[in-house]
Parts: sequence; structure tokens; C-alpha cells
Amino acid sequence: MAMTRMTVWAWVAGAVLFQGCAGTHVVKSGETAGSEAGMTKRVSGPFDVKLLPMAPDAEAAQSVLGRMRLDKRFHGGLEATSEGQMLATRSPDNGSGGYVALEHVTGTLEGRQGGFILQHSGTMNRGAYTLSVTVVPDSGTGALEGLSGSMKIIIDDKGNHSYDFEYTLAPSP
Repeated sequence: MAMTRMTVWAWVAGAVLFQGCAGTHVVKSGETAGSEAGMTKRVSGPFDVKLLPMAPDAEAAQSVLGRMRLDKRFHGGLEATSEGQMLATRSPDNGSGGYVALEHVTGTLEGRQGGFILQHSGTMNRGAYTLSVTVVPDSGTGALEGLSGSMKIIIDDKGNHSYDFEYTLAPSP
């Protein structure tokens, strides 16, 4: 069965939803673990997201890959905006597929101004999913230089989006 670009784009939006199945662990902003130098911290809060279909590259016009533009606004311990792109595909009959995305986040993380890149990788195998959202090493800028960490994305049963971000900042030299 041939998959239209619109079908792929619809699935791309659904891919964002499957990442929300990561759980609903609640943490308080500023929760910490570890020693003071290079201490692991956690922040959480809601975010708003817009997904906009993008035309495929000219060479990929007949591809089964869909592309979406991501626009997000994070609130809470991470007050930031992000822009990114998602590439996804799905099987037409059995609920399997995958997506990758990169997003550039800029703003403040617990008062520290800067930016960083988040990398997403999600796979759904007949309804069973895996998801990884991590900070790209050495992508931190400004007061976020040396940032590392991972993010859980949570979508509740009403469609509200939130994040749980566990991070470490390398100690200043």
C-alpha cells in the first residue's frame, strides 16, 4: 500500500504523541542529586508545541518520509523557545515506525542564559515504543556551556505537554 505524504505527516504528529507515553513522573524544579561540582539537577514544567508540515526535499518527493517543523515554548525551570525539524516514517499496517528530530533551544535554565541542541530518536515496534531525547554533547552556549542531560516528554490524557529535564552543568574552570 502506497503511503501519501499527508499520511506520513499525520503519523509524524502521532510520533510526538507516542513520546508522551514515557510516563508521568513528577519532580519539583531544582531537585538535585550528587556533589556540588557537576551536580545533577532536575527541572520540569509545561510546554507548548506547534507542528507544521514541511515539503520534502526535491530528491525525496516520492519518499515515505515526512518532515515537520517544530516550534516550542518551554515554561517552568526552563524558560525557552526552540525551533527544530522532525523526520519520520511509519509502516501502513502494523503501528510501527520511527522518527528523529533536532531542536535548538534558547532561553534560560534556572536563570542561566544560553542555548543547546536536543536530539530525539523514537521507535515504535507494533505499538511498543522507545524514546531518547538528549542534549547533544558540547552544544551548550553562553551560561549553558558544558550542559549535558536528557529530557522526558510527557503528554497527559488531555493532550497537555510537559517535560522532565535532568541535567548537569560542568563546573566552571
